[in-house]
Amino acid sequence: MPHTVGAADLLRFAAASTETYGVPPEDARVLADTLVVAELWGHASHGMLRLPWYLSRITSGATAAVAAPATVGDNGAVLVVDGRDGLGQVLANRAVGQGVERARRHGISAVAVRNSGHFGTAAYFTRKAAEQGCVALLATNASPAMAPWGGREKRIGTNPWSIAAPGGRYGTVVMDIANTAVARGKIYHARERGEPIPEGWAADADGVPTTDPRRAIEGLILPMAGHKGYAMSFMFDVLAGVLTGSAFGSSVVGPYRPTGRSGVGHLLICVDIRSMAEPAEFERRMEALIEETKSTPAAPGAAEVLVPGEPEVRTAERLRTEGITVADDTWAALARIADTTAVPLPQEISA
Repeated sequence: MPHTVGAADLLRFAAASTETYGVPPEDARVLADTLVVAELWGHASHGMLRLPWYLSRITSGATAAVAAPATVGDNGAVLVVDGRDGLGQVLANRAVGQGVERARRHGISAVAVRNSGHFGTAAYFTRKAAEQGCVALLATNASPAMAPWGGREKRIGTNPWSIAAPGGRYGTVVMDIANTAVARGKIYHARERGEPIPEGWAADADGVPTTDPRRAIEGLILPMAGHKGYAMSFMFDVLAGVLTGSAFGSSVVGPYRPTGRSGVGHLLICVDIRSMAEPAEFERRMEALIEETKSTPAAPGAAEVLVPGEPEVRTAERLRTEGITVADDTWAALARIADTTAVPLPQEISA
């Protein structure tokens, strides 16, 4: 049966167990926080089921426990960093700090990170930039998941991207999507739960549509919006992989493989709102856009219109009170980590 635990206790466990693998405390907390926040947002596909993956890669040496990025190029507004196989979450978090600071100086900034790893949920990082007065776009590439349009072999990653902006009294508005019909992690999560996946998500290794998550993992994830999803994913690999000097296409290694240099690339672009508009006026205009959007009459079967990022905020508010429910297979994996590290599992919340 599933196990329900408090967010703070889950964060403690993830951070403390990560530290035992040689990750510095501050960096371990960043990794743990990205996983717990994903759970709170209702995206278990990017949550605790991934912790064993990241720790396995540290154990094998594929990921460096201590991030030691090196500057490759710096002209002020544009910074190029070699992540040197550090944890993607740690490198992306540092990129946000660098990107915001440079955007304040130059109006706009671009931080390119090469030789990084999977960083989890892109919105975690763009939200941070938005909360500091920027409109931010973050692109990353990923290991092959879909076939090019008209092809039948995996060559293109899901290559997700996120845009976030301050929304005045409505908080932060944020979009975070993969260019496939679904993020690959959601298929892994369905496998963990022993559930079929919806039609239209994936095909098996022979290109035949499937609802079996195991066959989908071995096969292909389908692009969103047909050829448009493929084209978008290709171009985001240009930004995150080719332009940054990182791996691209089929040379990127995913986090679920314990060995092999990841080679993931990220590109973060931050625009300082003050360089284009008065922040108060920008917020007023954002609030007007949000209010106009939310005032749209609801379609049959829909309770209300939500803006991007709003479902996650509401889910987090509820789960901070109710607790986070962890699937059996994920809990078993966490129990194995607890046995290895001697870090106590989170205390389950009584029903």
